[in-house]
Amino acid sequence: MLFYLTRRLLLMVPLLLGITLISFVVIHLAPGEPTDLQTEMNPEAGTELKERLRAQYGLDQPLLVQYAVWVKRLVRLDFGTSFSQDRRPVWDKIVERLPVTILINLLSIGLILLVAIPLGIFSALRRHRLFDRLTTLLVFVGFATPSFWLSLLLMDHFGVYLGWFPVSGIKSLGYAYLGPVEQWLDVAHHLVLPVLVSAFGGLAGFSRYMRSNMLEVIGQDYILTARAKGLSERLVVLRHALRNALLPLITLLGLSVPGLIGGSVIFESIFAIPGMGKLFYDGVMMRDYPLIMGILVIGAFLTLLGNLLADVGYALADPRIRQS
Repeated sequence: MLFYLTRRLLLMVPLLLGITLISFVVIHLAPGEPTDLQTEMNPEAGTELKERLRAQYGLDQPLLVQYAVWVKRLVRLDFGTSFSQDRRPVWDKIVERLPVTILINLLSIGLILLVAIPLGIFSALRRHRLFDRLTTLLVFVGFATPSFWLSLLLMDHFGVYLGWFPVSGIKSLGYAYLGPVEQWLDVAHHLVLPVLVSAFGGLAGFSRYMRSNMLEVIGQDYILTARAKGLSERLVVLRHALRNALLPLITLLGLSVPGLIGGSVIFESIFAIPGMGKLFYDGVMMRDYPLIMGILVIGAFLTLLGNLLADVGYALADPRIRQS
């Protein structure tokens, strides 16, 4: 296992470089430059000012030279300086926003697993019954509901009309004057609606995958043998069927790791949450190349790490894979 992990970690390096090269080229092929946003609204900005700004940002150099300079900084874990007006280091901006996004998505993943796995098991054991039909209807509604529309509905009903939950941000105005427990409760109060929106779509998908896997597993011969031995239905389902039915979900969990960033753009923008998704959206709108590349590198690393964790999870869950 140690040799396998070492080999996979080493293979991640060229893959990560390839992903960053493609991303770097695609970003620079997009129309417009950061200098355009700083000069197009200024009638006194001429060609000379634009060229000086391009030279200041290093955009006057060939594309491969720019990429080589960026890679040299990346080796030192230096993502460069943001092109925005604050001119802050990209790493500082990411570190400032990353914990919020990770917290929201970990809570949503936990909620998904807590609800989707039992829901999928009960639906499979009660196939074509009323419970299964109702959950199937709810799942299709979850698949068809756009997250931005659901966010607006929840904000309007539970935030504006009923006034139960805040509709923006993650802290109240008097947050600094609260005690530690009150601060924790205040953040949790603000995160209820974003976590529900983030988990709603994933809940539908995971429950259907769990139902499909359970239907496939409970029809296997070893399940029939376990029942023929007189084992209780609970023991058959939890010990023999559930463990094998969870294997495909491990892959989905691994692939959901990069969604910690990518899937947060919509609801973080709607709820005005200062997370990575909102930061990435603002960076794209401002054509902040260092910031965009820094977030894409983290997303690519999380994608590769998610695949590795999925393979390791397969080995831990299935002795046959671990032995091979």
